[in-house]
Amino acid sequence: MSAGSGGAGSTTGPGEASDASKEQEGRRKDGPADVEDSAGTDRWLVVVDPQVIFADPDSTWAAPRFGEIVEPVRRLGAAFGDRVIVTRWVPPVEKQGSWVPYFEQFAFADQPPDHHLFDLVPQAADLATRHTVAEPTFGKWGAQLEAITGPTPHLVLTGVATDCCVISTALPAIDAGAQVTVVSDGCAGSDDDSHQRALDVMALYAPQLFVMTSQEFLDEVEPEQE
Repeated sequence: MSAGSGGAGSTTGPGEASDASKEQEGRRKDGPADVEDSAGTDRWLVVVDPQVIFADPDSTWAAPRFGEIVEPVRRLGAAFGDRVIVTRWVPPVEKQGSWVPYFEQFAFADQPPDHHLFDLVPQAADLATRHTVAEPTFGKWGAQLEAITGPTPHLVLTGVATDCCVISTALPAIDAGAQVTVVSDGCAGSDDDSHQRALDVMALYAPQLFVMTSQEFLDEVEPEQE
């Protein structure tokens, strides 16, 4: 099974429990592949906001360890084939409510969507040829992403920042019924402590969400053939 494939959709009618579902009742889910068996989800790799504004060391919003996530993300990208989505954050054109004081404080980021700060980094350019979504929100789960993945996918999240756009994507997605895996070494935070705190919070949401390394994920979904 390739990393980009997942469980088959359920044919059980509304309100019905399949025989397989009854057998799973009360059993602890051990990881993403185990959850897929019940959820019938299809895997998609989502690379959250690999943009200049978060990667350039001179940027106010630079993620210090951005460079360290490039290799794990690209390795996952190769495993997922065409099932890769790259997202971009762009400021809302019209600021309302709390966005007004937000951009008063971070005025440097109040730029048009085509500003160079919002460009994808070169290492993500070829990944973005598959699917790209731009949103004026921290969280990227929404109509655009759902139109590509379907309503209840298995999102494998990487990118930046763990403590902002990644967690803001993960939690609304599981509320909507998606399955989520957050790849710890494929994400970078605004600093090390914030990165770890965000991972710790997201890990509380198992079995809808699991946190694991890129190698742990690939070992689980792509067992070596003997």
